[in-house]
Amino acid sequence: MGRRQFGTARRLPSGKWQARYFGPDGLRRVGSHTFPTKKDALTWLTLRESELVRGEWTDPDQGRVSFGGYGDRWIAEHKLGPRTREAYAAVFRLHVRPFLGHRELGKIRPDTVRTWRSELLSNGRSADTAAKAYRLVRAIMNTAVDDERIRRNPCRIKGADGARRAERPTATVRQVYALAEVIGRRFRAFILTAALTGLRWGELIALRRMDIDLDAGTIEVRRAFAELGGGRLIIVPPKSEAGERTVTVPAVLVSELRTHLDEFVDAESESLVFTGERGGIPKRGSWRSTVKWTTRVVEAGLPKGFHFHDLRHTGNHLASKSGASTRELMHRMGHSTMRAALVYQHATDERAREIAARLNDVVLRERSRADATPG
Repeated sequence: MGRRQFGTARRLPSGKWQARYFGPDGLRRVGSHTFPTKKDALTWLTLRESELVRGEWTDPDQGRVSFGGYGDRWIAEHKLGPRTREAYAAVFRLHVRPFLGHRELGKIRPDTVRTWRSELLSNGRSADTAAKAYRLVRAIMNTAVDDERIRRNPCRIKGADGARRAERPTATVRQVYALAEVIGRRFRAFILTAALTGLRWGELIALRRMDIDLDAGTIEVRRAFAELGGGRLIIVPPKSEAGERTVTVPAVLVSELRTHLDEFVDAESESLVFTGERGGIPKRGSWRSTVKWTTRVVEAGLPKGFHFHDLRHTGNHLASKSGASTRELMHRMGHSTMRAALVYQHATDERAREIAARLNDVVLRERSRADATPG
């Protein structure tokens, strides 16, 4: 007796062939497209049967939702910080939805993704923007695979998730102090704390008097402020479990913080450490204009494009230069992975040159001794 055929192929009035089969749920499934020959239809059925046998079959109806709607739900329901959620929503609205939003989830193929990414770049989006959009689409598609809406993630472009960014500048110790000087007394300790601890902006502006132990020389990072659209500030936990940490500060900063607390901070333990003239919490946009940031960085001998966040880079660079291990850098920075810490360790070219110079001295010294020894 011959093998029973899986599914059926029938000829349509148009002359093309249609493939039909029963899924594991007992429902009849019809191929998403027609075929020019019966052989093609039967080959397609063989592939579906193979998926069923291997347990890789996915319900095609699950992929018949719009990618736009599925992406919106992903952003709304996924575990994200408030600022990250806002950023993802903006990337999806501006760079993903216009091209992919109307398409069915299950009909987005690798070539669809390649075309979309190519159009982003050809329409003037930067490589960094295209990489952010690609990473978001890939993350959404990973969830679609987990939800068994699609069988495989169509985002398979090697290197599309990264973009080479220009290396951010770091300040010298002299430049840090020069910047603190020209910014003024109220924000002098703010600048020095950013540069000598590597704390993020949101962590700095959320510090309270009770978080600083001058006797122990430590700062407890317990919370951060996130600035949402319209300038609204909300309290959020640190970016990861590693973000909640105790940072030891150098003695030179302890004295600066002591002066700042005495002069500008109320005695209550809950009092915010860094505030404006009227007691308000600093916000990025208004603070930059208030202190005339662009002018001040140039006065301090820094490049015009120097950002406040570059003070964090400076602090991490200085910690690496001082000999901090990868694990110690991770703790100080509040990172749960080694990736960022290794960046700062690799960046210490000056230290590498010092080691090479000392090695050179050792070699020359040993060779001189060898040459001076008779025989």
